Amino acid sequence: MYKGVIKYSVLLFCLFCFTLAGAQIGNSGGGLSKFGQPQGADISRPKEYELAGITVSGAKYLDNDLLIAVTNLVVGQKLHLPNDEGIAKAIRALWKQELFSNVDITITRYLDDKVFINIAVEERPRLSRYNFRNIKTGEAKELKGKLTLVANKVVTDATKKEAIVRIKKYYTDKGFGRVQVSVIEKNDSAAVNKVTLTFVIDKGNKTHINQVNIVGQENASEARLKRTLKSTKEMSRFTLHPQDEQNVYAVPKRSFKKYINQFGFLSPSKTLDALDPYFRFKLFASSKFNQKKFDDDKQTLVAYYNTLGFRDATVVSDTIYPVKNGNVNVDIRVKEGHKYYFGDITWKGNTKYSSEFLSRVLAIKKGDVYNQQLLETRMGRQLSPDGNGEDVSSLYMDDGYLFFNIDPSETSIVGDTINFEMRITEGAQATIRDINIAGNERTNEHVIRRQLYTLPGDKFSRTALIRSQREIANLGFFDQEKIGIQPKPHPEDGTVDIDYTVVEKSSDQLQLSAGFGGGVNFYGNVGITFNNFSIRNIFKPKFWDPLPVGDGQKFSISYASNGAYYNSLSTAFTEPWLGGRKPNALTANIVYSKYSAAAVGSNPNLSFLRMAGGGLSMGKRLNWPDNFFVFNYGLYYNNYRLKQYALVPNFSDGYSNDLHFKFILSRNSVDKPLYPTAGSNLAFTFQVTPPYSAFTGRDYSVEAPNEKYKWIEYHKYKFTADFYQKIYGNLVMRFASKYGFLGYYNQGIGYSPFERFQVGGDGLSGYSYFVGKDIISQRGYEVYASAATIYNKYTAEIRYPFSLSSTATIYGLAFVDAANAWDNFSQYNPFKLNRDAGIGIRIFLPMFGLLGLDYGIGIDRYDAASGNTSLKNIAKFNFMLGFEPE
Repeated sequence: MYKGVIKYSVLLFCLFCFTLAGAQIGNSGGGLSKFGQPQGADISRPKEYELAGITVSGAKYLDNDLLIAVTNLVVGQKLHLPNDEGIAKAIRALWKQELFSNVDITITRYLDDKVFINIAVEERPRLSRYNFRNIKTGEAKELKGKLTLVANKVVTDATKKEAIVRIKKYYTDKGFGRVQVSVIEKNDSAAVNKVTLTFVIDKGNKTHINQVNIVGQENASEARLKRTLKSTKEMSRFTLHPQDEQNVYAVPKRSFKKYINQFGFLSPSKTLDALDPYFRFKLFASSKFNQKKFDDDKQTLVAYYNTLGFRDATVVSDTIYPVKNGNVNVDIRVKEGHKYYFGDITWKGNTKYSSEFLSRVLAIKKGDVYNQQLLETRMGRQLSPDGNGEDVSSLYMDDGYLFFNIDPSETSIVGDTINFEMRITEGAQATIRDINIAGNERTNEHVIRRQLYTLPGDKFSRTALIRSQREIANLGFFDQEKIGIQPKPHPEDGTVDIDYTVVEKSSDQLQLSAGFGGGVNFYGNVGITFNNFSIRNIFKPKFWDPLPVGDGQKFSISYASNGAYYNSLSTAFTEPWLGGRKPNALTANIVYSKYSAAAVGSNPNLSFLRMAGGGLSMGKRLNWPDNFFVFNYGLYYNNYRLKQYALVPNFSDGYSNDLHFKFILSRNSVDKPLYPTAGSNLAFTFQVTPPYSAFTGRDYSVEAPNEKYKWIEYHKYKFTADFYQKIYGNLVMRFASKYGFLGYYNQGIGYSPFERFQVGGDGLSGYSYFVGKDIISQRGYEVYASAATIYNKYTAEIRYPFSLSSTATIYGLAFVDAANAWDNFSQYNPFKLNRDAGIGIRIFLPMFGLLGLDYGIGIDRYDAASGNTSLKNIAKFNFMLGFEPE
């Protein structure tokens, strides 16, 4: 029986093989390719045929001719059937496109020595739309900006996997380390061969770092090493009692108060400070775990060890493991290695400068602790934190040696001492050939070129490049974070081209404000400043946006009013390059204002002060002591009309004229206009009128006030200084000081009733600016000196940016101020100052300019004797719009 079964099975197998004898399976991933031959042909001996025709079936979206071209099969080519390699390659080429779910090439008929084939394909489905589940609308919007999925695109497994990877990365970066993503693919019933994708997202809880443990350290404390981990921070931790070390609770900072409430420690009358000594609380940065940032932090930790001389320090291992509260612990094991010191440092290849001079510039001595970062900085291969450019590379590159290179070679290591040979390749000096500028769509090219310190024909200079970048940023027309400088050297002829790229931003500013002050009650102000104005384009409509732009001129107009009792109009125009050849700035301004002291509802002309005036000034850039200095000089005239307005005793009716000269010597080396991180801004102002009384021979001590002040006379001095220093990262320290003094010529006349100093308040005091007062604000105080003749003010601030983008520059600050004012020099006491401290925020919007809010506490307003101890009585909010008060 079994033999019969075997016999029939063998027979069936032979029949099956015979049936397939005339066919070949050419499947690359699932498609069948059949190549039959005429009946009676010997399949063991391939025969040559001519390909006479190619057809395509199944293609709905793809062009048939394009599909045939992909196969590299052409009519007229020779095929050796049934095993032609060209057919197999054609199938592989089609699969490689990842456009098909099935591919099949078959022979449709023979005609003598000619053969006709058909390419049958089944296209993969295309994307109709996609959506997300279990996430917020805002997150879905952000994700769509990160995914590369587009409608009508072929959906493959790779497409879905890439989308899942991007989604996981998005949430991992936000601290959701356990995020799970799956995708549901469904046919779209409303379209042919299209599918919808639904990404089901389970974010889980945020993965916070419960604890960071560092072991293996001997020469650095664990706490100090933890501070080097900028993005890998432990959660806030507290204990219920000073000695309760067994019950340590780790919570996110923003949930801290909720946890404390659970233990009953906080009530509406208790503050966090009142909890001491019940707990101890440590503030850290975000405690979310991010693998990429953790990897960067490990490199930072090793770099810190390198600065201590441990050049062989490494992170031997790290472990991230979950703990009971659902978060993770991070264990890091380090190996410090030996501590090294600098040994002998010799120089090779230097001909421009002596080895002794280069050693002084390098400023590293034998016996100093080895510090790789310091070595890189002094060589100039790494930017100095203060950007001073005092390094070996700057020394050469500022003298044209663009092709300069320095390579530190460790010649020997003797014990713990490393000896170096500095191998220098000086190269030839490079000359600037061409300057190319791109990206300036609104600003004329000559406006940028005239700011450059890199000119064709000059020797290449890295300092000149940095200065040029600063000058372009200070124009205010471009995104200062996106100013690109790309030198393109040509070693064959010793020249270099420099490409500058800029990104335009809106520089015009609209000022809309309202407030109280100066006795004018409620008033409103509207003004607009065009910082990139162009007079010559006034009659060229294509350059209007909304006014003619492109030449870097400045035009502003402002109007303030509270109705009939206060009106002020001012306008100004500045041409920064008068004549177009040198940076000589011409400024013209006109001011008119009228303030009525009459009672509301009465005739405003019964009592008023009116001022009309204007001036012309010129500014010139100096080359000595250096080219950061600018000298301004101008002539100004103001006419004052008083009617029943007592500005000073016995002077309430009449006219006063103020004709004065103003001279300003300033030096501005600030690196960035909106958020300075380095440099200084110094200015000395001397304002003077002619000594009219010296020419008349009259005794003004007995003259009527109308005669005394008909032509006012004075000499006035002001000095301001601002210094900026980067502390760490983008954290910046600012120090500022301001001084002012008003003097007189004739004791019989005394101090001028105009041009005095008002100190205190927020600097937004209505009409005071238009009667010639200098307004010096002080946070935390109301105005405490309205007509002083001398003042001092000192400020210290720490600033940190939240955004440095072109659309909004935002930074926070903490400040302390000290200031005071006096009526005359005999009362002057520079050590008697009113102090304040507080915090604030600045927001610079291109269209509106500066917006600011400060909360200042007037320290010297605190008076226990009088009972003035409440915070609301000694603290004050200050708001600013459009400018930073002095």
